[in-house]
Amino acid sequence: MISLNSINIFRDYLKHIHNNKTLTTMVDIIHRIGIKSPADQVYKALSTIEGLSNWWTEEVEGNEQIGGKIEFTFYSKAGELKGKMAMEVRELNPQKDVRWRCADGPPEWIGTDITFELSQQDDQTIIIFGHRNWREAVEFMAHCSMKWAVFLLSLREYVETGKGKPSPHDLKIDNWN
Repeated sequence: MISLNSINIFRDYLKHIHNNKTLTTMVDIIHRIGIKSPADQVYKALSTIEGLSNWWTEEVEGNEQIGGKIEFTFYSKAGELKGKMAMEVRELNPQKDVRWRCADGPPEWIGTDITFELSQQDDQTIIIFGHRNWREAVEFMAHCSMKWAVFLLSLREYVETGKGKPSPHDLKIDNWN
């Protein structure tokens, strides 16, 4: 049974949120891509240092096990540092999903979740990709959404042909990379 005092406390909390506009809506980047390969090969490309370095960025190091951190470093073709981030490995479910939490990197990324959900459909492994829980939709998020699409195409190329286009060989989309 809920007490009248509990209801009043909750009502006051809702007033506080409304008056201070502290309610936030998190926003997500979501993409869907099919890869003509068994789920175990796609999973390996998403869950190992070797796999990741063949489609996202060549500079990958760290601990790929649950609880470990993987560091990703991005350079220009001329060797200029463009960005660096660290992901904490949160979940690894072979042939089903990979989940990371951004522990370090661009301020907009810290605390966001990156998810790869796999399912076998016909002759393809379908990935539902998410870069979830952005605090707000900003211009950098638009850039990242497009870059994730570019890198997911690199992932497909790597798994299907053995050769992806990881950074710094990725498709450049704007003046930020």
